[in-house]
Amino acid sequence: MTAIFEPWNETRGAEIIAEHADQEGATLVILHALQEAFGYVPEAAIPMVAQALNLSRAEVHGVFTFYHDFRHKPAGRHVLKLCRAEACQAAGGDALAARAEAKLGVSLGNTTADDRVTLEPIYCLGLCATAPSAMLDGRLIGRLDQKRLDALVAEAQR
Repeated sequence: MTAIFEPWNETRGAEIIAEHADQEGATLVILHALQEAFGYVPEAAIPMVAQALNLSRAEVHGVFTFYHDFRHKPAGRHVLKLCRAEACQAAGGDALAARAEAKLGVSLGNTTADDRVTLEPIYCLGLCATAPSAMLDGRLIGRLDQKRLDALVAEAQR
């Protein structure tokens, strides 16, 4: 389930903003729509959103930085999210996160040099009963152990 994103284009960004500007909670709706289209929220889009919604750039930037799912730059072809919430930590998540970082050669929050895999922390996937857990390209995985993690990393590197 590899996503294909459009390259950033100011005209297309303006279309997306205009399409959602009248919706309730438009700031979040627009930021999500921009990221869905481009794979990230381009810095150039922040003032465009602010102008369209009659907000300050600081207000839009504040929303953008508050939510961890918004990206400043495109993610890799695959996104591997490791749960870092308490239940997963207690069930061995710290060791698994360290293992994933070592196998991929990047720390949490970064993308491999070949742009294949972005390794991200996520704070609760709602799978506490099957901790530790992960998500690969939107697919939830519970009962993560070293063997399952290694398989996920290998899958993401293809």
